[in-house]
Amino acid sequence: MTEERPFGGVRWLWMNGRMVEFEDAKVHVLTHGLHYGSGAFEGLRCYDTPQGPAVFRLEEHMRRLVNSCKVMRMEIPFSVETMIDAVHEAITVNELDSCYIRPLAFRGFGTLGVYAQHLPVEVAIAVWPWGAYLGSEALENGVDVCVSSWRRAAPDTYPSLAKLTGNYVSSILIKTEAMTNGFSEGIALDSTGRVSEGSGENLFLVKGGRIFTTSLASAILDGITRDSVMKLAADAGLTVEERTIPREMLYTCDELFFTGTAAEVTPIRSVDRIPVGEGRPGPVTRRLMKEYLDIAHGRLEDRHGWLTPVRVPAVSGAVS
Repeated sequence: MTEERPFGGVRWLWMNGRMVEFEDAKVHVLTHGLHYGSGAFEGLRCYDTPQGPAVFRLEEHMRRLVNSCKVMRMEIPFSVETMIDAVHEAITVNELDSCYIRPLAFRGFGTLGVYAQHLPVEVAIAVWPWGAYLGSEALENGVDVCVSSWRRAAPDTYPSLAKLTGNYVSSILIKTEAMTNGFSEGIALDSTGRVSEGSGENLFLVKGGRIFTTSLASAILDGITRDSVMKLAADAGLTVEERTIPREMLYTCDELFFTGTAAEVTPIRSVDRIPVGEGRPGPVTRRLMKEYLDIAHGRLEDRHGWLTPVRVPAVSGAVS
């Protein structure tokens, strides 16, 4: 692989049905998605397991991409099966054992104007090496976060359950404010002042032996990692209650942690410089984090069938 290339030196991206060189994966400056955020995306991880590279909950992520586009009335011109094949191929041709995967669908070039139903939908899938999202020590020691001054939007403004590119202006503001003020991440409140989520993560809280997570009504993304952790908690005989969470519970809970494809399961050790519990990852967090990572890395039986082994697709894109 070429050392000069960014993103870990990956050489190939899948774009609109074929493999293209990293440097040739381009769009026009007047692309609709660039101006108006008319796109949807996903984030997945491929893990290096003892049985070989495997993608975590591949089909669920690709189907969520299709559903996000459905909300925007964007019809993806490729089947879920074709895009799954493209993920396999992108990992294989770039010779990666583990990586982050970014599928993206967006309104392409044509005319500029808010109405875009006549414009083509373009699709790209990129892969690259990416370590711990919130830092190499985050999983072990936890992170320091703040409550953001930027709120998530009201339910009749933009569709939070759809993973749309335009929605992430909110995330940029939350993350930038937190980092500027010396924190690793920010937690947003919803339009009613209840806890919502991080800039790119769902949130879980442990108090008095009970586990809580914000409900879908609090302007959150219905996270696939969130769902995975809820299933692992149920396996362990732990009940997760979805509910509205007042801000003050962030300061008085025993444990707090983020979940997400990039963040995986990341403990939170303080909020607004107030220690969470004893100021270090608690037993429930550690148990769920270990279980999640052991399954993802193939160290524990994949009892839910979440891992898809990477294979060379039967029909390959144009790579020369």
